[in-house]
Amino acid sequence: MTNDMTQGKPFKLFIWFSIPLLIGNIFQQLYSMVDTIIVGKFLGEEALAAVGSTGSMFFLVNGFLLGLTSGFSVMVAQRFGAKDEKGVRKAIASNITLTVIVTFVVTMVMLILKTPLLKLMNTPENVFQYANTYIGIIYAGIFTQAFYNMSAGILRALGDSKTPLYFLIIASIVNIVLDLVFIINFNMGVAGAAYATNIAQGLAAVLCIVYSYKKFQILRLKKEDFKVPASYYRTHFHIGLPMALQFSITAMGVMTLQSAINIFGSSVMAAYTAASKVIQLVMQPLVTYGVSTATFVGQNLGAGLYHRIREGVRTITCISIATSILSSSVLFLFGKYLVGFFLENPSSEVISYSTQVLNYAGIFFIPLGLIFVYRNALQAMGQSFIPMMAGVFELVARAVVAYTLPAFIGFTGICLADPSAWIAAFTPLIIVYFIKMRKVEREMAKEPTTN
Repeated sequence: MTNDMTQGKPFKLFIWFSIPLLIGNIFQQLYSMVDTIIVGKFLGEEALAAVGSTGSMFFLVNGFLLGLTSGFSVMVAQRFGAKDEKGVRKAIASNITLTVIVTFVVTMVMLILKTPLLKLMNTPENVFQYANTYIGIIYAGIFTQAFYNMSAGILRALGDSKTPLYFLIIASIVNIVLDLVFIINFNMGVAGAAYATNIAQGLAAVLCIVYSYKKFQILRLKKEDFKVPASYYRTHFHIGLPMALQFSITAMGVMTLQSAINIFGSSVMAAYTAASKVIQLVMQPLVTYGVSTATFVGQNLGAGLYHRIREGVRTITCISIATSILSSSVLFLFGKYLVGFFLENPSSEVISYSTQVLNYAGIFFIPLGLIFVYRNALQAMGQSFIPMMAGVFELVARAVVAYTLPAFIGFTGICLADPSAWIAAFTPLIIVYFIKMRKVEREMAKEPTTN
C-alpha cells in the first residue's frame, strides 16, 4: 500500500511511517551486530577486532550505494507527489539502470583496492588476514545490499515503509541461523559471517523485488518505460551523486578515525567496535526520522505544498530532539551492559574504553539526530551541494581531532572525534535550511494555510 504524505497531520504521518521503518532499520543493523556478537563470542578478540576494523570500509561502499539509491528515489517521490504515474515509471526504470551499472563498477574497483586500504589503515598484523578475508567476501556480495536499498528506497518513496520491514525480519532470522551454522558447525571463521550476511541480504532483495512487482501495478515496468529521456538520468545524478559522495566522505572520516584507533592495538579496536555497534543500534530512530523527512518533503515539494514542508520539518525536529535525549539516557545508564553482549568475559580495560566512547557520544546525540533531519530535508528539496559539503566538514573535523588530541589527552581524543564531526556537519545544514525556507516564504503565501 502506498502512502500519500501530502494530506493529514505531519506528526501522525511521521509516527505511522517511521515505526515500521524503524523496526526495519533495527533488523538491518542485526546483520552486522549478529556477525559481531557471534564472532566475538566464538572466534575471540582478534577476530572481533578484524571485523570491526572493516566496518568503515564496508560503510565506504555501502554508504556510497545507499546515498546513490536514496538520491535516485527522491525523483520517484516527487513524481508520485505530483500524481505523474508515467513520470514515476520512468524515474524507477532509470533508477534500476543506473544502480546496476554503478554497482558493477564499484564492486570491481573495491575488490582491487581492499588490501591496500587495509594497509593504509594501519591494520595490525595479528588481525590483517581475518580482516582481508571478511571484507573481500562482503565486497563480492555488495550487489545484494545495493539491490535491496534500491527496491526498498522505491517503495518508501511511494510511502510504503512496511514491505521492506517484513523481508528484513525474514532475512535477519536467516542471517542468525547461517552465522551459527557456518561458524560453529562448518568452522568457516570470519568467512562464514561474511557469507551469511551476503546470503541473507540477497534474500531480502529478491523477496522485496518479487513482491513489489506482483503487488503494485505501478511497479510493473514495461520495455517502453526504460526508454527514458536523458533529463531523468541527469536529475538522478544531480541529486543522487552528491548524496553518495556525502556518505563516502563521511566513511572516509570514519576510516581515518579507525586508522588512528588501530594504532592503540586489538584491545582498543575490540572495545571501540563493541561501543560503535551499541551507538549504531541506539541511533536508528534518528536515522529513521531522516528517511521519513525525505519522503515527506519530496512528496509535498512535488505537490507544491510548501507550507507543509515547514510544518513537517518543525514537527520532526521536536520528535528528533526528544528521541535523542532518550537515546543518550540509554547509553549513560545501560551502555556498559550492552557492550557485554559482544564479548565473552570482556576485560575491565575493554569495558572502560567502551564506556568512555558511549558517554562522550551520548552528550552530543541532539546534533547527531538533527543532521539526519536537515540533511534529508535539503536533499529532498534538491539542495544537494550543502549536504555534501557538510560531509566534507565532518571528514575534516573527525580527522583533525583523531590525529591531534590523542597526543595530548590519549584515548579521550579518540572519543571526541565523532562528536566534533557531528557538530561540524550539523551547523551548515541548519543554517542553509532556514535560509532556503525564508526564500520559500513568498511561495508559501500563495498556498492555502491548511491542507
